[in-house]
Amino acid sequence: MPTAYLLLGSNLGNRATILLEAVRQLEASAGVVLAVSGLYETAAWGLEDQPAFLNQAVSIRTSLTPNQLLTACQAVEQQAGRERLVRWGARTLDVDILLYDTLVLDTPQLQLPHPRLPGRRFALVPLAEIAAHVLHPALDRTVAMLLATCPDPLEVQRI
Repeated sequence: MPTAYLLLGSNLGNRATILLEAVRQLEASAGVVLAVSGLYETAAWGLEDQPAFLNQAVSIRTSLTPNQLLTACQAVEQQAGRERLVRWGARTLDVDILLYDTLVLDTPQLQLPHPRLPGRRFALVPLAEIAAHVLHPALDRTVAMLLATCPDPLEVQRI
């Protein structure tokens, strides 16, 4: 079965509890959770005038196709009360698929690997905790290598 790497983020409500519950729901609906990073806090990226985010990376072994996994992730977001009002706006839960094995995919619904992963320290830091050796299939560089050269200046603090 494929292994997917997800990034969970929350900046509304009880962020840590929301992330914990999201991991439980993903395991119930999407596959076996193999690893979960610690929690990392960072200022909002993109739309900066909002509360800080907690982020967490999760690896999951799944029998779902990438599109089925996307649907499962969006269902978990909905269960957490996610509303899509403003791009990069405040949200109770965001679940992004960062990597899905070595798959490279570019469709209107889903791009894999996540196209902005190399430039987002808030994603790379927790991902490196659980998957530093994993190769980005389009760039032929490990997660650790991407983190070492990430241009994003935002501080990412483990809590």
